[in-house]
Amino acid sequence: MFSSKAFDGHEGVTFFSDAASGLRGIIAIHSTTLGPAAGGCRAWTYDSDEAALQDVLRLSRGMSYKNAVAGLPMGGGKAVIIREPGKPVTAAQFEAFGRVVNQLAGRYVTAEDVGVSVADMACVARNTRYVSGLAQDGAAAGGDPSPKTAYGVFCGIRAAVQARLAIRELRGLRVAVQGLGSVGRHLCERLHEAGAELVVADINTAACEDARVKFQARVVAPEEILFQDVDVLSPCALGGILNAQSIPRIRAPIIAGGANNQLATPEDGQALHDRHILYAPDYVINAGGIICAASEYLKSATEDQVWQRVARIEQTLTGIFLESTATDTPTNLIADALAHERMHAGRMTAASH
Repeated sequence: MFSSKAFDGHEGVTFFSDAASGLRGIIAIHSTTLGPAAGGCRAWTYDSDEAALQDVLRLSRGMSYKNAVAGLPMGGGKAVIIREPGKPVTAAQFEAFGRVVNQLAGRYVTAEDVGVSVADMACVARNTRYVSGLAQDGAAAGGDPSPKTAYGVFCGIRAAVQARLAIRELRGLRVAVQGLGSVGRHLCERLHEAGAELVVADINTAACEDARVKFQARVVAPEEILFQDVDVLSPCALGGILNAQSIPRIRAPIIAGGANNQLATPEDGQALHDRHILYAPDYVINAGGIICAASEYLKSATEDQVWQRVARIEQTLTGIFLESTATDTPTNLIADALAHERMHAGRMTAASH
């Protein structure tokens, strides 16, 4: 693990199993410099245990950067539950996962991610208080974070369109959305309401048909979605899709989507920059969900205040785009530098106390 390319000085990696329920998975804590390591739990079927480890290491590092750039008093962590092919994760497994989280005594705070729902988090919460993304009453912030993630991506698309195309209006804009899960579906709804023309793809054919009917979207095969002749490409599925094979074929001048770890390597950010494709760094544009989850856990904002905080993603990205243009530097490196600066300031503050 220590020689893995995805290992980045992580503070701790916990491999866990529960024989009674059949639960297996990994929790990675990248950094607690700014506060408890916060990040969702992903339930996924991996090709190997090594693939699961690489995923959780990269995702947890991304959460440190995401939380830092979003100005949250939280560090970065992530969990993956290794799901058996063709089998759902059971309530008993989520309850067992809650016991594992509780053993970490607050160093890691979990919430929903891919393959995990609000109901699943309720099972986790039976055995730990270090959990967010739970159903809320009244004006309290929290609940399903995916609408907030989608709203942040929508705001980020507006910033990117203004920076790259010098227009503010999204009406008539052509947007290709890869992935119609919770975030992708909510994003399509907002884009459709704004008058954008949608092209969509997902391995779930029912979700595609739903988007075709509700949003008048054009459906294409999953292997074709990245290469559509559109104004904006919005990846909202899994990571690693921007790589040496795909980047030369991308036709969109803007990439702005909700997926984590979109760049297969940091060098792929330079490749996009060299092709004059404006890339909205994923952990900046998709921070709406963790802003919601952190506000719920910390009880630091009302629902209305959370929406306002998510809207600031547009301003943050505008600053990154301007600096990228002024310095001829890829946007991912600008965002990384901002994250490092805030984490370093957090270390200095901690050391002074």
